[in-house]
Amino acid sequence: MTAAEISRIAGVTRATVSNWRRRHDDFPAPSAGTETSPLYDLPAVQAWLRARGHASAASPAEELRTELRLLGPGSRVAARLFPLVAAASRRTPEELAELAALPDDQLIPRAEKTAGELPAAVPEAEPVRYGTDDADAVRALLGCVREAGAQTAVDVLAERELDEGAASGVYQTPEGLALLMARLLPAGTSRVLDPACGSGTLLAAAARQGAQELFGQDSLPVQGRRTAVRLLLAAPEAETTIRVGDSLRADAFPDLTVDAVLCNPPFADRDWGHDELAYDPRWAYGVPPRFESELAWVQHALAHVEPGGHAIMLLPPALAFRSSGRRIRAELIRSGALRAVVSLPARAAYPLHVGLQIWVFQRPEPGGADRATVLFVDGEGEQRVGATGTPSPTDTTTAGAGTRGGSRPRRSGSSTSVASSAPTSSASTASFDWAGLTDRVLGQWAAFTAAPDTYADEPGVARAVPLVDLLDDVVDVTPARQVRATAADIDPAALARRVHELHEQLAEQVAALSAASASGGWQPSGSSAREWRTATVSDLARGGALTVLRAATPGTRGSKGGAAPTVDLPVLTAQDISAGNPPSGGGVDLHADAAQQVAAGDVLVRAVAGGDAVAMTRVADDRDAGALLGQHIHLLRPDPARLDPWFLAGFLGAEDNIASASTGTTLVHVAPGRLRVPLLPLEEQRRYGEAFRRVYELRAAVRRTAGLAADTAATLTTGLTAGVLLPPDTPGTPDTSGAPDSRSV
Repeated sequence: MTAAEISRIAGVTRATVSNWRRRHDDFPAPSAGTETSPLYDLPAVQAWLRARGHASAASPAEELRTELRLLGPGSRVAARLFPLVAAASRRTPEELAELAALPDDQLIPRAEKTAGELPAAVPEAEPVRYGTDDADAVRALLGCVREAGAQTAVDVLAERELDEGAASGVYQTPEGLALLMARLLPAGTSRVLDPACGSGTLLAAAARQGAQELFGQDSLPVQGRRTAVRLLLAAPEAETTIRVGDSLRADAFPDLTVDAVLCNPPFADRDWGHDELAYDPRWAYGVPPRFESELAWVQHALAHVEPGGHAIMLLPPALAFRSSGRRIRAELIRSGALRAVVSLPARAAYPLHVGLQIWVFQRPEPGGADRATVLFVDGEGEQRVGATGTPSPTDTTTAGAGTRGGSRPRRSGSSTSVASSAPTSSASTASFDWAGLTDRVLGQWAAFTAAPDTYADEPGVARAVPLVDLLDDVVDVTPARQVRATAADIDPAALARRVHELHEQLAEQVAALSAASASGGWQPSGSSAREWRTATVSDLARGGALTVLRAATPGTRGSKGGAAPTVDLPVLTAQDISAGNPPSGGGVDLHADAAQQVAAGDVLVRAVAGGDAVAMTRVADDRDAGALLGQHIHLLRPDPARLDPWFLAGFLGAEDNIASASTGTTLVHVAPGRLRVPLLPLEEQRRYGEAFRRVYELRAAVRRTAGLAADTAATLTTGLTAGVLLPPDTPGTPDTSGAPDSRSV
């Protein structure tokens, strides 16, 4: 283990670990690594810490990771612990604590008996056997289920087993994306298949929408086990069947047809079985080219749905225009199987640098009605043209919605999501407005399916394109190409008014930024930095100075198998914290404690770190008061007689503080109890608090100004290039408002 990992276990800074190495001769010597990056023996470090009374400050999930590492890759204990998670989730916290307190010779047989209660829940599961060497790992697992939830324990086990199996390129579908895909299915969809089920996110989303029979297959046994246990936790009433194997080469459900398929298949797989499957009956629309594995998955999905059933698939953007797939795309369009293509912004899901697409298919019905159009929705453009014919910016802090689907998606600095089968646990991209995008896409889809022949296009946002217009030499179904606004869609007078409004707003915001950035008497602390005693948030909570409501693990919220709840109050999301926006979420964004309301003065901490440019903390104000708490947020409620909220928020959000209290690499989770706060008198706290409030306002002003400047520039460019705006008159510029000059330019 590294020095950084030691600091997380001990709940101290990395500088403290360095001091221990220098000051204590008995500190364990490095057992591997290099002189600049030494590695230490974990048991030796733990023994040294225990001898000095340092209790572990690691989170329950980190404790479980540590115990799994101690057993080594040869033990394969992670695979054997999956059934125990499912069984333990049915026990009360008190029962789990009682079980974990048993001595090893009683704990092991009890754990085996408990895990044996659900032998059919996990694909290819054999009778579970544990040894005394596994006792500490079993206790850590029980503690993780008790403190952090069963889904967190499942994700940690999957992370460990995937690491041991040297698997790579395995990502979990963001929960917001999974729910969007599931909600594109018609009401009453009961039987759903995911032939590349990964971690089970899509099937769990289908269960939340009411699906009662769930079928899944994955080539990795660990992912099959992970999905099976996840569905037992999220949808215990549903009938679940999970199989392990290669769906294209060895379909586990060859005779199954279902109401719908949800799938996020592997991309760019060169070894999908092109030669051996050349004459497969599933290729009703053409034999997939060797380098178009995605088209094999598309036809596999359509072969498994009933006539009239839907397949919703997440696919790479190149599939929309690559010449090698042109003939199959044409057949999908000509037959009416392709119903819609929705583009997503980059960083919405892995791979983060690519804007993926949702393709909606519907298997043609013999004798069914002809389908004359395909719906395209562009969710990735920075600029949209609203129903009034005027461009509207995407940032909801500077413009109204103006679209059929409600609020527009927002982009923010950094987003860290994990995709269709990941080692890390997350529900969704950390700083992406899934609620806004979902409302907008579902609004367009509902209007299109209700009346496809009379659907009203929304230029720059969505358009229903006749099939004949798509069947050209290219057969390009890229949404941005199909929905882009033309000059005929834009009202020149309305756009000119919009430009005037944007200039006024920008001038006001520049003045606000100037005021926020004014020098305000900042002074050096002296010849050296101040030093102060600190306490952890856990220490302050034990002392009654504040209360903590931790963010819940994704997948543990809400009624089992039910749809997202309808709420009358707005929901404060992690994106709102970063963007400085008022609460903007809905029922899908609710925290596990769905009744938890935000009060003015609460300190809100993002549960997932979002990059250098993302604000991690915020103090709730009157705009937030009464809103419901969203997912991926820790809520700290300080006693105002002992702690100033802005003082608390400022120190908690410091980069070093967040780093020392975080775990994970791809997805960085913040453990709030390990964050540290200086112990200062209340009056001095208030001085610091006022300074931190000014810093927060400066950050918010910069963001708003940048957004308005970008919106103004984009609107002007659109108007000039579309020919609906004229350049302003300047000295020496000829008047071009009349007839064009006959001379060439």
